Amino acid sequence: MTVLHTALLQMRSGTDPDRNFEQARALIVQAAKAGATLIASPENTGLLETDRPKMLAQIAAEPETRILQQFQSLAAELNISLLIGSLAIKVSSNKATNRSYAIDPHGKVVARYDKIHLFDVAVSNTETWRESDHIQPGTQAVLAELAGAKIGLTICYDLRFAALYRALAQAGAQILCVPAAFTRVTGKAHWKTLLRARAIENAAFVIAPAQGGVHEDGRRTWGRSMIINPWGTILAELDHDEPGILQAELDLELVAKTRHRIPVLEQQIGFTGP
Repeated sequence: MTVLHTALLQMRSGTDPDRNFEQARALIVQAAKAGATLIASPENTGLLETDRPKMLAQIAAEPETRILQQFQSLAAELNISLLIGSLAIKVSSNKATNRSYAIDPHGKVVARYDKIHLFDVAVSNTETWRESDHIQPGTQAVLAELAGAKIGLTICYDLRFAALYRALAQAGAQILCVPAAFTRVTGKAHWKTLLRARAIENAAFVIAPAQGGVHEDGRRTWGRSMIINPWGTILAELDHDEPGILQAELDLELVAKTRHRIPVLEQQIGFTGP
């Protein structure tokens, strides 16, 4: 039996990357001491700043992004695998990309994923988001090999696009990672339902570390980090939006067993013209 000791960080990132790193570091050290070998953080781990000029002034191109280097050093120091949910990386004078990182126990970045689906929505009559105003979307799905597992990298709003998860599962993903900063409105309505659906329809583990609470810039996020097995069973969840750690053991053999019982990845629909 191949068991992966996994921990998720639930955070309340703010507008200071140094404080955000220290918040994440404390939780990572605590999780590692408890035996976790794969630790995942939420979207916007390094910076949660909705003011576009302030955000762009705080970030840099990847080679100059100090918080990434700090996470690489921490992974090597603790001999753990890290999934950093996302960092804002400057790609032009007026745009960033929302990028996930898979970091191995040597501190090496083994995979990067830029968020494909951008959050351009009207959540309510008073809450509208236009992520594309300051974020450049990614174009490629990414499968990371980390901690002895194949992990599909996604970010937050990607969760609503089932085809991305099916493509990752068909490429061999055993775990689907969904770091997020869901709004309270959409989180309450859809978070748990969508996470369980992605696990069930792809017979894969879903790990979803989240931001939670009221942030420095006024944004309100849902929290409720969750770990779900390939049968759709919730193995662990936080029932609040406070910072903390969620841990579970993932039996990777359950993925193959579930896909053998219900071979959803083998049955495809063919289309014909009129």
